[in-house]
Amino acid sequence: MSGTVGGPAGGGAAGDDRSWDCPILHVDMDAFFASVALRERPDLQDVPAAVGGGHRGVVLSANYAARAYGVRGGMPGVRARRLCPQLVSVPGDHAAFSSVSTALREIFRRVTPLVEMASLDEAFLDVRGSTRLLGSPRTIAELVRATVQEEQRITCSAGVAPTVSVAKLASRRAKPDGVVVVPPEEVVDFLHGLDVGELYGVGDSTARKLRRIGLTTVRQLAHAPFEEIRGAVGTAAARQLQVLAWGRDRSQLHERRGPQEPDRSMGAQRTFARDLTARADVLREVLALAERVTRRLRAGGVAGRTVVLTVRYTDFTTLTRSKALPEPTDVTQEVYVAAVALHDALRQGRSGGRAGAALRLVGVRVEGLVPSTRVQRQRVLGEREHGWSDVDRAADRAGARFGSGAVRPATLLPGADRARRAKS
Repeated sequence: MSGTVGGPAGGGAAGDDRSWDCPILHVDMDAFFASVALRERPDLQDVPAAVGGGHRGVVLSANYAARAYGVRGGMPGVRARRLCPQLVSVPGDHAAFSSVSTALREIFRRVTPLVEMASLDEAFLDVRGSTRLLGSPRTIAELVRATVQEEQRITCSAGVAPTVSVAKLASRRAKPDGVVVVPPEEVVDFLHGLDVGELYGVGDSTARKLRRIGLTTVRQLAHAPFEEIRGAVGTAAARQLQVLAWGRDRSQLHERRGPQEPDRSMGAQRTFARDLTARADVLREVLALAERVTRRLRAGGVAGRTVVLTVRYTDFTTLTRSKALPEPTDVTQEVYVAAVALHDALRQGRSGGRAGAALRLVGVRVEGLVPSTRVQRQRVLGEREHGWSDVDRAADRAGARFGSGAVRPATLLPGADRARRAKS
């Protein structure tokens, strides 16, 4: 298409740069969850793989090799394996996802303070104030992509356009691993060749209503009488659709950290492939969950005052118990100790639990979140100068440099469980 600069796996020539009047970038990670989960698995880079979709779960995300078979996020694992029998399922690391998302925001804000996070893995950037220092919008898009690749070892795609909706659509066309520029003079031609279902903000329901009255392309929508559109979707939606169909939507961003922030709580849970009865086995899972949650807390710059434990028994009875802490924390050991106390009370039947009963699921959550900067830890007479908080932050730094899980509690290392069983 004339006006597209670059494409999958590369950009166009600098002399053909027509992006100077395109101040809005939409930067979107390529298969974000799968890409992050597979960073440490080079053997799976070209193999159909999905995050989740294991024995009892659904697919969170699939890499492009799996998508070629029709595997998509939200699909039950059973169906995904029917479509792609050789599909490899890998666990999701929500702490890693959150940590990478935080790093992405920092990369974006090195380029411009005008960043509007749309989700964990995508953002709009207004770069009109950055061109004098960094070059054209397309050059900036390539800089962002190269930085993400170098620092986070994942790829992203970018749309460069005069408005928010056109930039979003351009980034879709750029996938995977590319840049598409839509100059102002080519916006209308770019939009009018699209199906109405592709228009930014148009969901399945609206698309069905438009097709029902014979409007199948954005060109038809743009030229349709307003009364006809209003009769199908209502006044407010009709006005917005005609604005979008001509590419006249907003070019100013609303700076925000993201729709998922600030969180009131952060948690993680795991459904076991086999039901667990031994206390040591359960506590090992509790520690892994506590570590995952507190890494997310530290990455988000928050701490929480209440620890919540959820257990689900083999008959699907689910119990939740909570424990308030003396002060907010983001320390793995403190959350773990509180969760262990809650588990032991349930295990012994003191808190409405079932003594020795097998568990199907365990979850750990931290509630009552506040910014970490507001937490003033009261030192205890005689305590060590460096405690568990310093250990956690050292592990975070190692993880940022060498990859998630570079430093972990010894009981969570591969083979530790087998070694423990061999000794017992």
